[in-house]
Amino acid sequence: MNIKSLREQKHLTQEELAQESGISIRTIQRIEAGQEPKGHTAKALMEALDLDITAFSKTPTEDLNYSLIKIINISSVFVCVVPLLNIILPLAIMYYRKQFNSITKQILSLQILWTIASFLIFVLTASLTNALSLNHRLPLWVLITLVIINVILVFKNAASIDKNKKLYFKLNLI
Repeated sequence: MNIKSLREQKHLTQEELAQESGISIRTIQRIEAGQEPKGHTAKALMEALDLDITAFSKTPTEDLNYSLIKIINISSVFVCVVPLLNIILPLAIMYYRKQFNSITKQILSLQILWTIASFLIFVLTASLTNALSLNHRLPLWVLITLVIINVILVFKNAASIDKNKKLYFKLNLI
């Protein structure tokens, strides 16, 4: 349950909750938008709403929009051949649809790490191709392979979101 639902159950406005808790209205707005309250803020809100501190734990899985999370994940496939767009497009969807949760952050972390690793592998391959006089098509094949691996990672995560409501490959960089 989120803070907005808890406040509305008590029939309080944001201003009334701010007065009762001693927390600024802006902080309450940020918490209702998805920021997790911590420390003094969580304790003050807990007391103002007559609740246990566990009520402010992260968003329960049933409140997550898994269809939208899957769209955020799959969106990187459509632009995976254009550097950085596989990060920018999912990030734009996250911001536009206000989907800031651990799963979407892990999706973005995976794409960031994959983009960096792919760039380094591609540059290393191109350098070795020139230095060792290898087939000039090798960097192209490496690039195609990296794109295919990225697509596999994305679809494996999409299948895991459908089946288990969690990611198969997850990172916590962000």
